[in-house]
Amino acid sequence: MHAFIAPLALLLERWLGYPQRLTDAIGHPVIWIGRFITFMEKGIDKRQRTPRQRRDAGIFTLAVLLLVTLVITLLVQQTLRNLPFGWVLEILVATPFLAQKELGRAVEAVATTLRTSLDAGRESVSHIVGRDPQALDEAGVARAAIETLAESTSDGVVAPWFWLVIFGLPGIALYKAINTADSMIGHMNTRYRDYGWAAAKLDDLVNWLPARLTAVLITAACFITPHASPGAAWATAIRDARKHESPNAGWPEAAFAGALGFKLGGPRFYDGELVDLPSFGTGKADLVASDILRALVLYRSTLNMLLGFSIVIALLIFAAG
Repeated sequence: MHAFIAPLALLLERWLGYPQRLTDAIGHPVIWIGRFITFMEKGIDKRQRTPRQRRDAGIFTLAVLLLVTLVITLLVQQTLRNLPFGWVLEILVATPFLAQKELGRAVEAVATTLRTSLDAGRESVSHIVGRDPQALDEAGVARAAIETLAESTSDGVVAPWFWLVIFGLPGIALYKAINTADSMIGHMNTRYRDYGWAAAKLDDLVNWLPARLTAVLITAACFITPHASPGAAWATAIRDARKHESPNAGWPEAAFAGALGFKLGGPRFYDGELVDLPSFGTGKADLVASDILRALVLYRSTLNMLLGFSIVIALLIFAAG
């Protein structure tokens, strides 16, 4: 059943997304997860604890988060499957955990505003990246948008889909809980180095296969994307992915860079401090708004590849059954 729900969820979310009116009315699953993580942190992570105690507190927080998420989603899935046409409702419940439409919209907004002015582009990109937007020139804004698009293709689309196919509604919800925890507390700073250790490590684990699958899908998408090179996409991913401090994020970023002939990554500012990071690809570095639009074409081709792959999996399971 999971494999049949997955392509339909991809189609529905890509078409409708998650309506803003619904977010305003009841919130969003990621918002609920984030509030739970904040609640747990306020109650558990005391600064005066030893590093080991803070690490244990982070493990406990993550365990409680995953247990609550698992229990709720198992109950919801079981309830829906006992209803006539409950699988339709299951598709609806799964779609908020995917981010195809919103990711594309947010990145396209950067391209649109950057064409208007640098300040407008900085404002738009500040909503999707953690680096200091005021330190970015035009090329920096464009690179930041494309890098976010590449990385989020993996952890915002491919990885949730992957765990939906494997474990159904609990799988996609548990993945999103882990990924949200990593984005909130999985940082290597003084505050979270110990408390967020478990969230960061588990996020690395659950993204390992999806990140590499994303690079494969990006490479395949080059065959249906004008002026994109499948050979360069895969070669760059193999060569440069390992440079990233994350074991996973380098794969989609390097694949995008090679596919489009861009040079991504490099030094950037976080909280006023210049961080020297590696580069991916050896192509054009002075990127502009039109280059963001080129990346969006490749992104949508990658979504088409993922949808086709998902349909093939469903048909193979149907034929085998």
